[in-house]
Amino acid sequence: MIKVISSTWALMLGMMLLMLGNGIQSTLLGVRGEIEGFSTLQMSFVMSGYFLGFLGGSRLAPEMIRRVGHVRVFAALASLISAVMILYPYPVFTNPIAWTVGRCIVGFCFSGVYVTAESWLNNAATNETRGQSLSLYMIVQTLGIISAQGALLIGDPAGFEVFIVASVLVSVSFAPILLSVTPTPAYETSKPMTLRRLFESSPLGCIGIFLLGGVYSGLFGMSAVYGAAVGLTLGQISIFVASFYVGALFLQYPIGWMSDRMDRRMLIFIGGLIGGGAAILGMWAEEGFPILLGAAFVVGGMTNPLYSLLLSHTNDHLAHEDMASASGGLIFINGCGAIAGPLITGWLMSPAIFGPSGFFLFIGGLLLALSGYAAYRSTKRASVPLDEAGAYASVAPTLTSVAMEVAQEMVIEAGEDEDETEAAA
Repeated sequence: MIKVISSTWALMLGMMLLMLGNGIQSTLLGVRGEIEGFSTLQMSFVMSGYFLGFLGGSRLAPEMIRRVGHVRVFAALASLISAVMILYPYPVFTNPIAWTVGRCIVGFCFSGVYVTAESWLNNAATNETRGQSLSLYMIVQTLGIISAQGALLIGDPAGFEVFIVASVLVSVSFAPILLSVTPTPAYETSKPMTLRRLFESSPLGCIGIFLLGGVYSGLFGMSAVYGAAVGLTLGQISIFVASFYVGALFLQYPIGWMSDRMDRRMLIFIGGLIGGGAAILGMWAEEGFPILLGAAFVVGGMTNPLYSLLLSHTNDHLAHEDMASASGGLIFINGCGAIAGPLITGWLMSPAIFGPSGFFLFIGGLLLALSGYAAYRSTKRASVPLDEAGAYASVAPTLTSVAMEVAQEMVIEAGEDEDETEAAA
């Protein structure tokens, strides 16, 4: 791990600062929207804009990189993110339409920045350190978002200060990356598998990742809106939002360990059931803050591992040569679900529908639907024997096609190594 840190510290530091800025602006907008009197439905469009832009960026960023190179794309997009963040609080831009457009731009830019950063990360890693590099990258992303919640407390959300801090963090973030001596990598991605073929290979993987796209975007986009709607203080909102990511950080490994020792569909069923049950508990915990935090920890702790489980389950039904090409299709499916997540959540949170409790109702409904579908698919196809199942692919919904392909390649290499060991025996 020391070798990985020494070779990628500039990139990791830059990504930590980027995630700090991204985490601050997402939660801050949820709080500021309540102050400005925006309805939950209006805020749902604002938050959905990020995921619409992110999906568009994931499709267009590769072509931008091929035309002008990694350095120019990274610098231009990071500068644009910083500019948009500092414009949010200005009165002329303080309306739902302008914020939605701004979020689309920020989502588009972050997608391109992630593609660039992950390409550099892959280029800097060796076959021996690639797994550690990807794990460290995901930990840095999660820690950045968690730390961002504490940074919200440095100023008044009704003022300009916190927006300026988020903008400065993003501006500073690309300095260590662009000033490092890391060579510019070549950019290559596999041709995506068709969605029809992907669905035929793993219906549970496709449906599950679509549902989890809605869950993740609902958590990332609407948790602060929920906190403001139920009257939590700024400090409580920060802790509440951070709890989702702390759960994801702590429960990824134990669930991954279990995935190599039991039928993954059963684990998906159990994980969805536990996460859905915790969300339903959260619906009735508005007055009990500790219970609310516990529900957030469990829901967040189930979401990221479930994403990894669904990818690993999909890999179990793909040939090694198809795994990398499947990642692009899975990311597209996840992105479509992510765009719809905040919109449906905001509608359910409207006073005329369920009010703030619609936040947890939506999250719990999707997780329980995933659990039920996993149980149904278990009756339609025989389980893959444990000794034939591929390695657990630890990934996060925030990864782009570059990091997803790296994760897939590690699964392929692990399978090939296992085949060689068996042949030698």
